[in-house]
Amino acid sequence: MRYISFALMLLIGWSQTIAQTGAPFRTQARPVGTANTQAGLLQSGPMVGYVEMREALLWAQTTRQATVRFDYFEIQNPAKIYRTSEYITNQHEAYTARLIADEVQPGKTYGYRLYIDGREIRRPYKLQFKTPVNWRYRTTPPMLRFALGSCNFVNDPQYDRVGKPYGGNYEIFENIVKMEPDLMLWLGDNTYLREGDWYSRTGIHYRYTHTRSLAQVQPLLGGMPNYAIWDDHDYGPNDSNGSFRDKNVTLETFKLFWGNPTYGIAGGPGTTTTFERDDCQFFMLDNRYFSSHSGARGEKPTILGKEQLDWLIEALATSKATFKFVCIGGQVLSTAELFENYINIAPEERDYLLNAIVGNRIKNVIFLTGDRHHSELSTFSKNGIRIYDFTVSPLTALAYDPNRETNSNRIANTGFGARAFGMVEVIGAEGNRKLKLMLYDYSGKKVWEQNIEAQK
Repeated sequence: MRYISFALMLLIGWSQTIAQTGAPFRTQARPVGTANTQAGLLQSGPMVGYVEMREALLWAQTTRQATVRFDYFEIQNPAKIYRTSEYITNQHEAYTARLIADEVQPGKTYGYRLYIDGREIRRPYKLQFKTPVNWRYRTTPPMLRFALGSCNFVNDPQYDRVGKPYGGNYEIFENIVKMEPDLMLWLGDNTYLREGDWYSRTGIHYRYTHTRSLAQVQPLLGGMPNYAIWDDHDYGPNDSNGSFRDKNVTLETFKLFWGNPTYGIAGGPGTTTTFERDDCQFFMLDNRYFSSHSGARGEKPTILGKEQLDWLIEALATSKATFKFVCIGGQVLSTAELFENYINIAPEERDYLLNAIVGNRIKNVIFLTGDRHHSELSTFSKNGIRIYDFTVSPLTALAYDPNRETNSNRIANTGFGARAFGMVEVIGAEGNRKLKLMLYDYSGKKVWEQNIEAQK
């Protein structure tokens, strides 16, 4: 998605340290500002990554090499403490630690504590996660409530363009937490790499660290599972495709800073993954690593690439989930032929995907998308199969007025050109499930609500 001119107001100071004579200096953001960070040992986090019935991923970033572990406990039985293994953070991995809590059970709520170099790092908010309920053959599927959004820009004046500040209203993250969702979906452009960042590991690690260290986002990271896809700005330069030189460095960094269950199809490159929660399945797509926008190689332009597209269609066709949420950075159903909308970049691939969904009678597919710096709900129907596209953007970047473009698939009165986040509720008894899609502005005020019944 294009950049709108900006200059900024939030400054996180930086220090430079010479590791040894002749070695390159290391640049490091100040740690998250709280009263109890044990002499600045904690850079950002902790964060909850994926959560399954029998294990969960817990993440933290330190300011220097340090030993990290987590203790965790069932809220209903806090005296029984479980402990992860320990991990020594290192500079090459941006001082991040990803540890597995592997003694959890289904349908439980767990609290956890972070320890760095053996000292507890207390946080002024809840550190907890809930494991999925083992409901099949036992009861009706539970209600699921999840949050979503894209385009998170954190101001950094020394590297930002001059002009109007591009980021703001960071309280949006605190207002998401107040809604008490079961999980958060980050739909791309979760951080914005700048010109000074794109072509070095130092710059890429700096930018991810700078964004992750925002104080207002910490309770959201620490209090629920967080799943992420990427788009152009956390992948590389604006509108970048599979030809980006340093895509393997940004892929490595994405894996360091997020906690998805897997990365890539069958262990291959990219960020693609999928996970289930209750009677819903989420398909987390990679619209950058395999993309070819120009057609210069004599092939049709592609966003997903053949292998990923074939995998997606097969996975959708065989999914037993009631609702199938397909998460991808750019809009799929919008008919506005501009920027990086699917219809503008790879219209034939888009048609192939939609026709495969319709032809295979795959019901209840909902695309969850970002990128566009506005929000809207689009719908498309063919041969009795209805598909939806819930676009939620931006979280903290500048917004764009959707009324300046024509999307014939937009549902009336759902276009919104301001900072916002989405909430989705999955409710109802088995065989009669419903979706409630809601859009909120940055202050937590509801903008609109749409209800969708599952196709049977």
